[in-house]
Amino acid sequence: MDHSELGNGKVQIFYPDPSQLSLRKKISRISKRTIDILGSLLGLLIFSPVFLIASIAIKITSAGPVFFRQERVGKGGKIFRIYKFRTMTVKNDESEHREYMKQFIHGQAQAVEDETTGMKVFKMTNDSRVTPIGRILRKTSLDEVPQFINVLLGDMSLVGPRPPIPYEVKEYNLWHRRRVLESKPGITGYWQIEGRSMTSFDGMVRMDIRYINTRSTLFDLKVILKTPLALFTTKGAY
Repeated sequence: MDHSELGNGKVQIFYPDPSQLSLRKKISRISKRTIDILGSLLGLLIFSPVFLIASIAIKITSAGPVFFRQERVGKGGKIFRIYKFRTMTVKNDESEHREYMKQFIHGQAQAVEDETTGMKVFKMTNDSRVTPIGRILRKTSLDEVPQFINVLLGDMSLVGPRPPIPYEVKEYNLWHRRRVLESKPGITGYWQIEGRSMTSFDGMVRMDIRYINTRSTLFDLKVILKTPLALFTTKGAY
């Protein structure tokens, strides 16, 4: 570690060794990827009954495939296809959702009262595209279980910002873009356990940036451990 002295007081200023910083970043990346692989394999094993039950329920109650695939924006703006359980009808118009997200991102969306908790939340209500089974899957966030596949493929991480749709990113302000440029999207994250749909878009991005600035293996593990409580209480879920 290099250092220099200022004045006669001999105040030492230490400069971190670039090679040490590079090594730490490399170790951090390897550690995060290892946790992602092991965690996603474990998740697929634990939630295998959900795969079976959800697949049967979706096929019985609505026409169409079990899985829903959609383009999302990953780290550095890379486009990938996300996997989820299908919660909507096959033929649907996404213009209403596109318009809502535009208003949400620009701070023009109005918070509504959640029919379950009575709390004010930011989300679309009475979305006619969502099936009855889909509402249950969304309320418990179980529709996102197939994203463990995306983690195995390396497109996502267990912990990170929510993966946005390309037309959402087009509406971003410059500072919003940090959430997609500097981190892989995650199945869960700081926003998901602390705010979910009770938080404005700017608030969500601030939480994502806070995660990006302070992320560590320990922080990721804390988020993962807190996720089941947020999931099963359905607080602010979409």
